[in-house]
Formats: sequence, C-alpha cells, structure tokens
Amino acid sequence: MPNSRPNRLLAVRLSSLGDLVHTLPVVPALRSAFPDAQLDWVVDSRWSPLIKLVRGIDEVIALRSSVSGYFECMSRVRQAGYSCAIDFQGIYRSAVLGWASGAKRRIGRDRNSAREHGAARFYTDRVPPLGQHVAEMSMSLALRAGAQRPSQMEFPIQVPTQEAGRLREKLRSEGAENYFVVSPGGGWKSKCWPAERFGALCVQMWERHRIRAVINLAPGEEQLGEAVVANSLPARPLVYCPALTELVALLSQALLVVGGDTGPLHLAAAVGTRVVALFGPTNAARNGPLPRGVIIQNHSSQPPNYQRGDYVRGRSYSSRR
Repeated sequence: MPNSRPNRLLAVRLSSLGDLVHTLPVVPALRSAFPDAQLDWVVDSRWSPLIKLVRGIDEVIALRSSVSGYFECMSRVRQAGYSCAIDFQGIYRSAVLGWASGAKRRIGRDRNSAREHGAARFYTDRVPPLGQHVAEMSMSLALRAGAQRPSQMEFPIQVPTQEAGRLREKLRSEGAENYFVVSPGGGWKSKCWPAERFGALCVQMWERHRIRAVINLAPGEEQLGEAVVANSLPARPLVYCPALTELVALLSQALLVVGGDTGPLHLAAAVGTRVVALFGPTNAARNGPLPRGVIIQNHSSQPPNYQRGDYVRGRSYSSRR
C-alpha cells in the first residue's frame, strides 16, 4: 500500500437497496482510518435518499438513469480530484466511473470475483475479496484502501426524526400505535413467501397479541398487497407504499419486520429492528441480515441456488444470528 494517505476518497456502489445496506459498514471503517479525508459516494439517484442519511459521508453524488446523466456524473467525479476510488459493485458501469475519476488508486474485485469480470481491467488494485458474507467481502476492499478492521459491523444510518414523528402520529390515528411490518415483495419471485402465508401471519399476530400489521409494498406490488389483505381477515392490516426516507422511519419504529432476502428486511436489521428473514434460493450465510436476525432457510434436496423462478416451497429450519 502506498505511504501517502488518501485525502479524497470516492466510494462507488450504485444499487440495489440490500446491497447498499451491506456496504455501509465500510463508511465508519474508512472514516476511522481517515478522519480528515473527503469521503463521497456515487449511487443511483433512486437510492440517494438513503445514502444521505449515512453519517460519515461528505457528499452524495446521485447518478441519473440516462446517458446524459452518466456523462454528467463522469465529469463531476473527474473534476473532484480523488486520490482513491473504491468500486464496491464490480460491474462496467461502476468501474468506469472510478476510472473516470482519475484517481491514482482504483480498488475493486479481481477478475474472478467481479460481477462482470472485465470490470477488473479498470482497477489498479484487484482484490480477491475475503469473508463469507457480502459485507465482509466489501470490507476487504476498504481494508485494501487502508481502513481499520472493525470489531463488528456498524451501520451508521440516521433515522429521519421528522419523518418518524409524522409517521408515528399517522399510525396512531389509524389504531396502530404498536405494529409489525410484513414485506411480502421482492425482486425475484422465488424469494417471496406466498401471500396467503403472510396473511395468516397477520391474523395470528392480531388474534394472539392484538398487534396490527403494516404491509410494506414497493411501486407495482399493489396486487400482492391486495392478496395479503384478502388472506388477513379479521386482522385489517394497513398497506403502505412509502418513499425511501419514510421507509427508514417505518422500519425503525416497528416491533418486528418479517420478509424475504430483500432490501427492506436488511434495512430494518441495520437500524436495529428485530427481523425474521425468510430465505429460499439465496444463502443466508452470504446474504443474511446484519448485525443480527432470526433466519428461516428453506430446506430441500437442493442447496441455495440463486434461481429466479417461482415460489420456493418446502420444509424449513431456523437459526439465530
């Protein structure tokens, strides 16, 4: 590692929500090693509200999803004069941004481990990531930049207090002062627990504990929410499709969050809420909630295979983290 300490650091992780959450522990690790350095983060504009809540980031550079937006971002990072760029994503789109910054050191995964193998050609430091969990793998890139190895993973997310207060009053007015969240959606259908089972859970929580459910939906998941509600009588769950900062507030004040291997579940764990994570085609050892959570992993004749198919059904076992 060069003797000179970086004075301007650029972190590049563009998406998605769960992966962004699992990259956040690099921020306090880098900040601890370089307290006076400028530390900026490039992220897709859709997710920039989350990164703006992260303590230790000086500037969030939002990448607009257009050709002009990409070239604008390239120009912006070039002008900033970064001494070190770290690409935590490992695809061409992210690697080129690090290269465009002109940083003398550009750190990323080696060819064998980069998501798009050719992205490694844009790095000066090609790192075979260490660790079993994706958060540990990202941390190994930060360590190459000179970060201090943490004793535990920290997630420096600041819950927006105004959003939290407004949401608390809104839910109280709807009879849900105490609530738990179910997050039935997911990017892959095979990650999703069937809607009727989420509905049955809402019923059980209401009949046994008189705790209302809040169904968290992403845009386009309205029919899924309707299916959960239809199987939830007489529990009468509330349905929300919150903006990202409101989602942080919603999850942070919940008694419990139940969902699959998706961004809201990982975000809930990161802000300290109790979670029950339902895992099917993905491996909880690699992608599980941090810093802790109860994990229910599908048990079948096949190990987690990351197949994006239909619902995964079968026997399950649980483990605690």
